[in-house]
Amino acid sequence: MATVIVDYDSGNLHSAAKAFQRMASEVGAGAVVVTSDPAVIRNADRLVLPGDGAFPACRRALFDHRGVFEALEEAVINQGRPFLGICIGMQMLATRGMEYAETPGFDWIGGTVDHIAAVPGQKVPHMGWNDLVIDRAHPVLAGLATGDHAYFVHSYHFRVADAAHRIAHVDYGGAVTAIVGRDNLVGVQFHPEKSQRTGLRLIANFLGWRP
Repeated sequence: MATVIVDYDSGNLHSAAKAFQRMASEVGAGAVVVTSDPAVIRNADRLVLPGDGAFPACRRALFDHRGVFEALEEAVINQGRPFLGICIGMQMLATRGMEYAETPGFDWIGGTVDHIAAVPGQKVPHMGWNDLVIDRAHPVLAGLATGDHAYFVHSYHFRVADAAHRIAHVDYGGAVTAIVGRDNLVGVQFHPEKSQRTGLRLIANFLGWRP
């Protein structure tokens, strides 16, 4: 059994890889591999797509790695393998992103990635710890509850087209999407590898998830 973290030059993956390797060892989930090899991605048992920076740049970098998106689509959409998107990797699940210019996403979960509305007294980007508000139960949230906190760094958030696809949010001048999901897809706006107990529990849950 192998979990693949997709490497498309979207940032330093060291801390994410270490967190996934630690939890995979604890729950007996097999190897964790960081790769940009389409053949390895296509044959993964579960996949993780991270992303740091701006939506258009991350999407361009992903598609510049020839065959990576096609391998992801084959494994995740056609074969139904469990998928976790992190930060921009979660945002790319949307229909479109509006950062700098309208940019198409994967359209795997309908919605738009828009700028967080500025509210007096609150800074954008949304940076630091915030308490999760769980909107609906999901296996990746087993053992977690409303009030558990996670670490965020972002200026844009995912407005889902179907409210049933929002699993959790945070209150930051209004409801800001924290977790999305449907079928074998889950995406988190926060960084689980930086979110201490909450993040490690979510990673462990994902590694044991059978959609």
